[in-house]
Amino acid sequence: MGYILYFNHHYDTVCGAQRTVYLFSVLKNMRRHLLFLFLLVSLFLQAQENNQTNHNNRIITPEILLGKTLPSNTDFPQTKMYKQYLVSISKDYTYTPREWAQRLKGLQTGLSLGLTDFGQLDSLGMAISLIPEIEFNAFKSKRFKILTGLGASYFTKKYDPVTNPNNRAVSTDITWAFRFLIKYKLYSTKNIDWKLGVGLSHHSNGHTKLDNRGYNILVGSLSGAVNYPLKKSSNLENKPPIPQYQKSKYNYLELRAGHGWNVLAEAFNTTKAVYTLSGEYGYVFSNFFKVGLGAHYRFYEHYYDYINNNESLVQDTREFEYLKQHPFKNATNLSVYINTEILLDHFGLDFSAGVNLFKEAYKIDWRINEGWVNTPREIPLGWVLGEFNSKYKLKKTINTRLGIKYYLISTHKKPRHNLYTGVHLNTNLGQADFTEITVGYTYSFGKQ
Repeated sequence: MGYILYFNHHYDTVCGAQRTVYLFSVLKNMRRHLLFLFLLVSLFLQAQENNQTNHNNRIITPEILLGKTLPSNTDFPQTKMYKQYLVSISKDYTYTPREWAQRLKGLQTGLSLGLTDFGQLDSLGMAISLIPEIEFNAFKSKRFKILTGLGASYFTKKYDPVTNPNNRAVSTDITWAFRFLIKYKLYSTKNIDWKLGVGLSHHSNGHTKLDNRGYNILVGSLSGAVNYPLKKSSNLENKPPIPQYQKSKYNYLELRAGHGWNVLAEAFNTTKAVYTLSGEYGYVFSNFFKVGLGAHYRFYEHYYDYINNNESLVQDTREFEYLKQHPFKNATNLSVYINTEILLDHFGLDFSAGVNLFKEAYKIDWRINEGWVNTPREIPLGWVLGEFNSKYKLKKTINTRLGIKYYLISTHKKPRHNLYTGVHLNTNLGQADFTEITVGYTYSFGKQ
C-alpha cells in the first residue's frame, strides 16, 4: 500500500498536471482490487442488455455532489467540504412494454462511476465507487425523482492504529457504497434535464473487519442528464403500443439460505460465519412489487465460540456466565420481519425490517464494543463497559436488510417455480451486522 501513502502525502502539494499523474498511478496499481468489481459490473450490464428492447433511450449524467462528512468517532479529523464527482450511464424504460416499466413511471436503471474527496486527504483519502442504480418518478410527479443505488467503493486511506488512528470509519480497501437522493427536475432543454437533489451517502464494510464506524454524508447534488448523447433513436417513431395493464395479485412462498461473515470486536477481528434459514409468505402486486411476512433463524459462529471457549465475560462469576448452559442456543437469533421488493425482470431490489424475538448473545457484543476503545480480550473486573440504555434496546430489537437478487427465470414470465441468488447487507437498526450471500427458491400460486 506504499503507493497509496505516497499519493495522499503529495496530492495537496503538487500542480494539477502532477495530480493527474498521481491519480492514474493509483488506478494502475489498483487493478487487482478493481478486477473483481468490473467482473460483477460486466455481468450486471450483460444481463441488463439481454432484457432491453431497442426502444430504451440512453442517458449520460455528469453529477457533482457537495456536503459534509459526519464524524465517525470522537477524535475524527477536521474536514473541509465533501466533494464527489459522478458519471452515470443509464437507460430510460419509458417505452418498454413491460409491466414493471409502466408501473414504475419514468424508470431508469444504470451504473455510476464516482471519485470522492471526503474533505481531508491526509487521513480520509479518496474513494472510487461503482454503483448500480435505479431512478423513478416520485410523489406522482414527473419533476420529482427518487434515485437509489447499492455498490462498492475502493478507499485510498483506511484505519490503522499506528499510522492513521483517528480515522475509524473504514478498515478495509473495499466497502459497500449506498446512496439515496430525492431529485427535482429544475429545467429542461432539448437534450438535457437539469436536476437538483438532496440525500445521503454511506460507506461501510458490512462489519467484516473492525474498526468500521462507516462514513455518513449529507449531500446536495447538481446533475445534467444528457438524453441520447450518441444518436437519436429513430425507433421511437415506430415504438410499439403500450399494453393497458390491469391490476393483479398473486401469492408466493419463499425459502432462503444465507452464508454471511462478520467480526465480533477488535480483540476478535477474525472473520467468522453467520448462517441463515428463512421462510416468507406474501403477495406480488401487478407483477412488480412484492410484500411479505417472514421469519428467520440465524447462527452466529462468533457468539458460539466466545461462549464455548469460556472467554472473559462468560467465565465463572462474570455477568454472562449463564450463557454457557446452552452455548448453541444462545448463539442463535430468531426474528420476524416485513419484506418489500421491486421486481425488474431478472433483478430484484429488496429491503426488510424486522423484530428480534431472541438474540441473547448480542449483550456480549454491546458490552465489548460500546465500552472502552480497543477493549482487550481479557476484560478486567471493574471496567465500565457498554451500558444497556435505550440505544441498546433499539439495536437489539430492530434489524434491517438491504440487497440485490438475481432470478434464474425472468419474473416478467410469472414462473411458478424460480431460483435466485443475492448479496445483502444486514444491520442492527442501521449499524452493520454482517454481509451475506444468499440462495433462494420461490413458489408462486393463486395468480389472478
